[in-house]
Amino acid sequence: MPSRKAARQSVKRYRRNQSVRRTTRTAIAGARRAVASGNEEVAEPAIRSAISLLDKAVKKGVLHKNNASRRKARLEARLNQIKN
Repeated sequence: MPSRKAARQSVKRYRRNQSVRRTTRTAIAGARRAVASGNEEVAEPAIRSAISLLDKAVKKGVLHKNNASRRKARLEARLNQIKN
């Protein structure tokens, strides 16, 4: 019954992907909050961390590279707004 094995693998992948996705979304939300605070010293490390997690999600196949690239660009744009 290969379908049983495929079902088990699917559940395992789903759990791992959900964990990666949840961590990434939390980091992005934290970065947005940091930018909204207007404090550049807090915002920059938060954005760097979120970008790192986005890159890891792409590497693991959880996110498409263009999706991550778009999110990173938007975070960088917000950071540049408070820098100027």
